[in-house]
Amino acid sequence: MSRRTLKQGHRAKRGSPDRPRFWGRHPVMAALANPERRVRKLWATHEAASALGKLPADLPVTYADSADLARLVPGDAPHQGLVIEVDPLEDIWLGDLLEQGKGDNRPLIVLDQVTDPHNVGAVLRSAAAFDALGIVTQDRHSPPESGALARSASGTLETVPWVRVVNLARALEEIEAAGYWRIGLTGHTETALADALGPPKVALVLGAEGEGMRQNTAAHCDQLAKLPISPRVESLNISNAAAIALYAVATHRR
Repeated sequence: MSRRTLKQGHRAKRGSPDRPRFWGRHPVMAALANPERRVRKLWATHEAASALGKLPADLPVTYADSADLARLVPGDAPHQGLVIEVDPLEDIWLGDLLEQGKGDNRPLIVLDQVTDPHNVGAVLRSAAAFDALGIVTQDRHSPPESGALARSASGTLETVPWVRVVNLARALEEIEAAGYWRIGLTGHTETALADALGPPKVALVLGAEGEGMRQNTAAHCDQLAKLPISPRVESLNISNAAAIALYAVATHRR
């Protein structure tokens, strides 16, 4: 393992889509523990590195103080003394994910053009909390892996399968063929989510904040449903809506 010290005042590029940088204890430790993740570099304070335990022998490690680490990440990013540079995870095929779900009734999350990395990261975290099978997004209209997304996911980017598809409508048809009841969440219906839950295998479809689901996406749902929220608010943050919907599915299954 090569070790060196980051020169004081050194400024470096803050990663790229091809080599994103993650920061913070949970994202870094989860990435290091994921055998499918290639970690290219680690920058750390001595104190934070000592808490990681044994590191891969071929991992380059650069020691730095907290102020210099802050120059490697966006302003005010809570790096907690740890920054890594990684390769993005390999693509997952939808068919492979659906095959994994054949023997159980774990829910699936489908996001229609949700582009905010904080929201997608938070949805990944909720998906892990409620043992969802995975999430599905459209490749061109979803964020790449990034430090902000990994931080919001709090380590679950490494554990929750994330499928990116070219055509979301065709993906929803494939999901239907696998036996899922596709529920699109929207405020433009009188049907409550609790009344839409029936078949054991459920795919929850959520659109971007503001725009909501596209018409063609809604047309590929078996049922449209709404969350029972107060009229004092128009809608919920997408990640909050996903968490509440997943809780409703888990409660229904019990």
